[in-house]
Amino acid sequence: MLDNDFWRGKKVFITGHTGFKGSWLCLWLNSLGADVTGFSLSPPTDPSLFHLCSILEDTKTVIGDIRDREALSSALLNAKPDIVFHLAAQPIVRASYQDPIYTYETNVMGTIYLFEAIRLAVNNKVPIKAVINITSDKCYENKEWVWGYRENDPMGGYDPYSNSKSCAELITSSYRRSFFNPESYDLHRVALASVRAGNVIGGGDWAADRLVPDCIRALLLGNEIKIRNPYAIRPWQHVLEPLSGYLLLAQKLYQEGVPYAEGWNFGPRDDDAKSVEWIVKNICNKWGSHASYQIEKGNYEHEAHFLKLDCSKSKQKLGWAPRWNIGQGIDKTLEWTRAYTDQKCLKDICLQQIEEYSNTQAEV
Repeated sequence: MLDNDFWRGKKVFITGHTGFKGSWLCLWLNSLGADVTGFSLSPPTDPSLFHLCSILEDTKTVIGDIRDREALSSALLNAKPDIVFHLAAQPIVRASYQDPIYTYETNVMGTIYLFEAIRLAVNNKVPIKAVINITSDKCYENKEWVWGYRENDPMGGYDPYSNSKSCAELITSSYRRSFFNPESYDLHRVALASVRAGNVIGGGDWAADRLVPDCIRALLLGNEIKIRNPYAIRPWQHVLEPLSGYLLLAQKLYQEGVPYAEGWNFGPRDDDAKSVEWIVKNICNKWGSHASYQIEKGNYEHEAHFLKLDCSKSKQKLGWAPRWNIGQGIDKTLEWTRAYTDQKCLKDICLQQIEEYSNTQAEV
């Protein structure tokens, strides 16, 4: 169970903190009393959750590129963190087809640069004890199975984005064995883990070429929603679901180390693996006001048809489990969007949703 008191005063370093997921993580950690430093490019969208929730007020921020090895290392050394979350990435499948070099430079070399910065920091007596590399459910070699992928299934990836995340997983494994080996834990005191989540949704995601943000943009403009792959099935979940797993895992890594320095899945319930068309239909029905969608025909880049995660390990070893089903996740996303259109304080809305989520009983 997440121990809120554990986080009070903990120094936390987050890469990619200006993005959608990183911004929600900053909000949650700040609400727990953590001392958060972020290293990231400027917010990737306008509007952005980072600006709308004034995260800069509570989070020390260094604007920089994960590919800038010296700037990254300097920021980490100055922050002197206890815990590191690595979220910085090029996160869009279609963008990886358009610019594979940037995708690999960011997602692969950026990960190596961070691990090297951590090694240097540890050698300089920075007390880093827990490191979590956030990758993706798409890191697995997708065989279009109807059952979920487990943490010991092979890595792979068809498109450059998915493959880059598979590479990041292999890099994590190599660094764990080569430099942060559990067998020599008493020498370095660093517990390194990687995590894979499903397709996250939630208020404040404005990314291009991502289903729910595309839906929200169309709804706000009064346009018909257009979808490319209506029958593709994904493991959908609200953003707070995997973040709760990351926080719980970081706590375990810090307190107990070796037993938790592994790969972990934090996906939704089995019955929340839904088709793209199912998601869009539900968004339209819940939004009302003549919302509609259309299936676009055309030749598009390859994307996996069926993808699902097996989270048995997280449930059994961490006691983690989803709290909101996908219907509730859609409700909370639309609640946030209506608050945005009504010009309410979005930081308050996010913190309220975090509190509601935290008070919801998990289904283990």
